[in-house]
Amino acid sequence: MIIENLEDVERHAERLVALEPRFAPAYQATGPLPLRRRKDGFSALFDAIISQQVSVASANAISKRLKDAKMMGPRKIIAASDAELRDLGLSRQKVRYARALAEARIDYAALRTASSDDVIKTLTEVSGIGAWTAEIYAMFSLGHADVFAPGDLALQESARLIFSLADRPKERAFREMAEAWSPHRAVAARLLWAYYHIAKQREGIR
Repeated sequence: MIIENLEDVERHAERLVALEPRFAPAYQATGPLPLRRRKDGFSALFDAIISQQVSVASANAISKRLKDAKMMGPRKIIAASDAELRDLGLSRQKVRYARALAEARIDYAALRTASSDDVIKTLTEVSGIGAWTAEIYAMFSLGHADVFAPGDLALQESARLIFSLADRPKERAFREMAEAWSPHRAVAARLLWAYYHIAKQREGIR
């Protein structure tokens, strides 16, 4: 299933709450959930790499500098020097990741009709793209309705609060926990991020 619009999000959210009633108070607190759909392709994946292990504010600032410098395309990345990319805010590690992505020649059109598992398998073959980045791409750029990102710290913290857990669930346990929310896991993620924003007064995802 593909999430195309806000009506799709609302429908999945209602079914999710029916499936797991403990989500109901959080959903009442957040109100309507955001669509969060974005374009697919190189720039979307590059943006996801930029967001790895930095705050939303930092990721937004770095992304803006790169966009202002017109440095969001694969040919521009390949042609730029490491110093130029670092001056725009990329760490040495992310410079390597950006180059690996630029040189990967991913068939983005083919990914639009691929399964979530195939999307994640294809993307994680590129250096610097781990499961989180691939899952975020499948969720927001391709609209997959039943994909989750259990390695995300904001999702883990939100689940800890909603389900009154002693600690944040570890990635493997969280993945198993989220299987019960299928086929609505991408909307479960949206709800968890939205609740994190309310509970922590800061964004958990771009």
